[in-house]
Amino acid sequence: MNIIIVGCGKVGSALAEQLCRENHNITIVDTDREALDSLVSSLDVQPVYGNGTTYRVLKEAGVDQADLLIAVTGYDERNMLSCLVARKASKKCEVIARVRDPEYNEDSDFLKGELGLSMVINPEMAAAQNIFRLLRMPSALDVDIFENSRVNMLRFRVGNDSPLHGHNMVEVAAMAKGNMLVCIQERGKEAVIPSGSTTLFSGDIISVMIPFDQAGPVMKKLKLNQRPATNCIIGGGSATAQYLAGMLLASGVQVKIIDRNRQKCEELANHFPSAQIVCGDCTNKLLLSEEGLEDTDAFVCLTDQDEVNIMLSLYATSISDAKVIAKISRINFEEVVDKLNMGSVIYPKNITAENIVRYVRAMGNAKGNNVETLYRLADGKVEAMEFVVQEGSPVIGIPLMDLKLKRGLLVCSILRNGRNIIPTGHDTLEAGDTIVIITTVLGIRDLSDVLAAR
Repeated sequence: MNIIIVGCGKVGSALAEQLCRENHNITIVDTDREALDSLVSSLDVQPVYGNGTTYRVLKEAGVDQADLLIAVTGYDERNMLSCLVARKASKKCEVIARVRDPEYNEDSDFLKGELGLSMVINPEMAAAQNIFRLLRMPSALDVDIFENSRVNMLRFRVGNDSPLHGHNMVEVAAMAKGNMLVCIQERGKEAVIPSGSTTLFSGDIISVMIPFDQAGPVMKKLKLNQRPATNCIIGGGSATAQYLAGMLLASGVQVKIIDRNRQKCEELANHFPSAQIVCGDCTNKLLLSEEGLEDTDAFVCLTDQDEVNIMLSLYATSISDAKVIAKISRINFEEVVDKLNMGSVIYPKNITAENIVRYVRAMGNAKGNNVETLYRLADGKVEAMEFVVQEGSPVIGIPLMDLKLKRGLLVCSILRNGRNIIPTGHDTLEAGDTIVIITTVLGIRDLSDVLAAR
């Protein structure tokens, strides 16, 4: 597919990397020549220097032959204008715009209709939704939701007192009684899809699939904290903080936001009268103590500086039992950050890229078995995908134990007629089922791609 990306900042670069990996033809447009040169040195992309809102530059980028344009500059208005020009220049080209400002959020449906946008993507909103889910299940390092399948995938560390410690997958399955399936085991740098003989030990990080209605009982059985946060301190008054504060307040959580900018604090106080707004430096240990960091249920670090968020998270985990979450936007050493004892980490650029890659895969799929949901897991080594099984699919009616699946692939959830099934080898896939697949085979676009070559 021919794809134009306007803007090669952190989101544009992450998108270019993932889409190149999937063998699309990528042209990237930016006014920063140095940033373009840096991207070209590491990826097989075609650079175009210039303003991506102008017809001349977009024509040079090949908008006439493009299948998709994705505008992800740091300016909402430029992104929308770029998409509008592309739509006028080519009826073939679909367009996606990143729109971050909370003031535009309520207008997203109007903007999509009037500007002909295929998708409006908001990294800050998506990050806030991810954080909100984590605060509802504080024991988890990550929570990925498959709404259509009605299952959660929870990622957590096996503790010393965990009933899973020292047990293999057959024993874990018996313990779970069909309500949970371990999908991924991470140990050190390795991420594997476990087999029946795989044994779990304390320190392992695992991802488990649990139906919505079984999350509470399963977490209790695993000795995980089930109590959602009832109060939360947010460090920094960023756009993500505003989206998160709105969600938390609507669910009855007490919210305190600390920011050093007085004007921003006044705006926050006007917008969230039921929240407590503190004007001060959230890196001040005395201030954090006075505002109750030691006793809070949750502490979320959402300043605009990654280094500050990392430092605050490390400090909070050292003095508090709070659920600690940090947003990381720019730092590219994810494998180092993930090893630090700093609670959960949110990468908005990755969330954005996942959403857009899912859309791109659906665009390129002519068979009808489109990817409904897509998550990248374990530092991008594993993908979790949701499909609807269509009539005539070659996977129908064959017991999973007899289905010739590619290595490194696991069917971990089936939703059939409103009933969740954590599958065994005897279960089959049927037309109309919504299923979730975990795989280390990256780039699967269609359900038929799960089958091994004969």
